[in-house]
Amino acid sequence: MPEATRKPEVSVWSPVLRWGHWALAACILTCLLLHEGGTWHEGLGYAALALAAWRVALGVFAKAHHVRFTGFVRGPVATWASARAVWAGNEPRHLGHNPLGAWMIVALLLAAVVTACSGAIYTTDYFWGNNLVYGIHRIAGWSFAVLVPLHIGGVVLTSLMQRENLLLAMFTGRKRQPESGDRPL
Repeated sequence: MPEATRKPEVSVWSPVLRWGHWALAACILTCLLLHEGGTWHEGLGYAALALAAWRVALGVFAKAHHVRFTGFVRGPVATWASARAVWAGNEPRHLGHNPLGAWMIVALLLAAVVTACSGAIYTTDYFWGNNLVYGIHRIAGWSFAVLVPLHIGGVVLTSLMQRENLLLAMFTGRKRQPESGDRPL
């Protein structure tokens, strides 16, 4: 886009947050490809656990509004209203995450923590061969086969509806300035 017609942008997500997002995604997708276990699977599982724990800590303690969970995770009433607005094709643009995207973040982080913890527990002598722990690990791990396509679909749908490249925003950390009718959250 020529510089004269480019809309002003605002910084939303820091490089550290974006790096963590892509590193966690790479760990999880690689673990899915290496689903039979092994040294790489285990190492990347521990890395995924560390990255997910780091993101949860940021979500609780960060000062940045668009990073802290209380800044973007909404309750059931607001989330349901957002889902209805998406369905009707008139959801307002959110500078950060919309309520549905916020709950997807929670679901992905929960799946990452449960998958990594159950995998780590399964490798101990006490739980080695325990079918319950193995089952939890498999179900939580394969939940990404559902969650990731839903996440990507939500990003594509929101990008199209709001005429804003959210994938690019997760690389640059920048989105266009808020406009009339936009939600600052």
